[in-house]
Amino acid sequence: MRFLDRIDRDALTDLLARDEYFWLDLDAPSAADVQALDDVFHFHPLALEDLRKKGQRPKLEDFGDYMFLVYYGARDPEGGTGMGLEEVHAFISGGYLVTVHDGGCGALDEVRKRLDAVPPSSEQFVVYRVLDALTDTFFPLLEDLEDRLEALDEEIFNQPSPDHLQPLTELRRDLVQVGRVVTPQRDMLARHIDDILEIPGLEADSRNYFRDVYDHAIRISDQIDSYRDLLIGSRDAYLSVTSNRLNEITKQLTVVATIFLPLSFVVGFFGQNFGWLVRSIGSAGDFWVIGGGSMLLSLLILFVWLRRSSYA
Repeated sequence: MRFLDRIDRDALTDLLARDEYFWLDLDAPSAADVQALDDVFHFHPLALEDLRKKGQRPKLEDFGDYMFLVYYGARDPEGGTGMGLEEVHAFISGGYLVTVHDGGCGALDEVRKRLDAVPPSSEQFVVYRVLDALTDTFFPLLEDLEDRLEALDEEIFNQPSPDHLQPLTELRRDLVQVGRVVTPQRDMLARHIDDILEIPGLEADSRNYFRDVYDHAIRISDQIDSYRDLLIGSRDAYLSVTSNRLNEITKQLTVVATIFLPLSFVVGFFGQNFGWLVRSIGSAGDFWVIGGGSMLLSLLILFVWLRRSSYA
C-alpha cells in the first residue's frame, strides 16, 4: 500500500490507472488542493462542499464507487490544547482512501506507523484501522472527565463553595460537546457497517473488526450518558449541601434572635418614660429584682417552651 501526504497529480493518476491501493492523507488542504482532488478523483460537488466546511455531523454518504465519511476523534486531554475534537473527512473506495483534517491528527499518524510496521492484510483492514484509532481516542478523554468528576464530587462534599459552579458548567459543556458527536457516530456505525463492507473493490474479510469498532462506540456513548447522570448528581449534591449549610446558619440566627426577643421586650418596657414606673424602682435591689429577675424569668420560660417544642 502506498501512502501520500500531498497531492501529486502524476503519482495519483498512475496509481489510479494501475488500480494500486493507496492512502492520501491531507492536512488542512488549500482551495487549490480541493480543486486538484476534484480534477483527479471527480468527487461529487456536494461531498467537496462538505469537505470545505467544518463542523459537519457524523455521516456516511454513498456515491456509488466511493463513500464520503465524516468521523470524529478526540484530542489528548494532556496535550496542552484542552478538551477538543478532531474532525476527519474521508473518501473510501476499493482503490484508495483519502483523509482530510485540519491540523495534526495523532490517531492517523499512529495508524500509519502500524501499517508501516505490519502491512495490512486487505484494503478493508486499512479502513478499520482508521476508524478504530479515531474511536479509541475518546477513552483517554473519558478518563480525564471521570477524574474531574470524582475530584469535584470530593470537593463539594468536603467544602462546597460558589467556585464549584464554574467547573460544573465546564464539565456540562464538555459532555454536551462530546455527546453531540458520539451518539450520531454510534448510530451511523449501527446503520452503515454493512454498507462500508460492501464498497466495490474492498475484500469482505474484516466484518468482525468493524463490529469491534461499533462495540467501542457503544461503550463510549454509554459512559457519556453515565457521566451526564453523575454530573447532575454532583450539581444536586452541591445545591443540597449548600441548602443544608444555609439552613444551619438560619437556625443559629433564629435561636439568637429568639433569645434576645424577650430581653428586648423587658428592656423596652422598663425604659418607658412613665412616672409611676420610674418611681416604683427606688433602689438598686429593686432594679436587680424587677429588672434582672424579669429577664431571667423570661429566659427560663423561653427555655422551657423550646424544650417542650423540640420533644413534641
